[in-house]
Amino acid sequence: MYVIEKTEELSQGVKSFIVKAPRIAKKCQPGQFIILRTDEDGERIPLTIADFNRETGTITLIFQEVGCSTRQLGRLQAGQAILDVAGPLGNASHIDKFGTVVCIGGGIGVAPVYPIARAYREAGNKVVSIIGARNESLLILEKEMAAVSDILHVTTDDGSKGHKGMVIDPLKSMIAAGEKIDLVIAIGPVVMMRGVAEVTRPYGIKTIVSLNPIMVDGTGMCGGCRVSVGNTNKFACVDGPEFDAHQVDFTGLMARQRMYLEHEKEERKCGGECSCH
Repeated sequence: MYVIEKTEELSQGVKSFIVKAPRIAKKCQPGQFIILRTDEDGERIPLTIADFNRETGTITLIFQEVGCSTRQLGRLQAGQAILDVAGPLGNASHIDKFGTVVCIGGGIGVAPVYPIARAYREAGNKVVSIIGARNESLLILEKEMAAVSDILHVTTDDGSKGHKGMVIDPLKSMIAAGEKIDLVIAIGPVVMMRGVAEVTRPYGIKTIVSLNPIMVDGTGMCGGCRVSVGNTNKFACVDGPEFDAHQVDFTGLMARQRMYLEHEKEERKCGGECSCH
């Protein structure tokens, strides 16, 4: 059992849990993830480790309540426990001194970007971060991202804070201004990551995306997280979750993400109160 030490609502439907998990906190690195089950009948939920504290033996999980399982998770309170937390899983981010690194987080994708941006900064890079959301109320970790970035750009779809537009706009401006960019990492909705890849592709800027496809076991056995990268089948759980954005088949990835939309709609009708899923 993994005790929840603290809960916080970061924005509407987005929650942060600090969970006691000393073995995971001791070993995890930026970019890795865990898979949890709230109870013995629960769905396995993959979540990126948004932060960790090796001294207190805790990890921070940030998630959006979008389906029955995440809503069940969101109802847990500090002092209660999660049944299973398996991890750390996946490959850690390749942290090195590249020069200027642009870290882009869209929506809930800001959570996994945060420890990666911090690690790049600690490695001596100039970190330019771009975070975005539909509106100001949905922005998360703005202060935390500012603290680990040399420059922080904020965008909102409705212009309620920062630049009105998408996260790719400041990136386009940097490229148009002739700024030297050595690496871009983007995490967020698939359509956003595809957009970033298409912006950097003509300029040959190395671009990394972290994929979070449908996943079951996290060990490469089930094949649920299969994704085509460079016309080769990869499994996000063991080969990723980070991949060369210019090699990812985003069209196929989006098709697989839509496979269970109807089931998810049916689950939402139940409000997460039943066990029909």
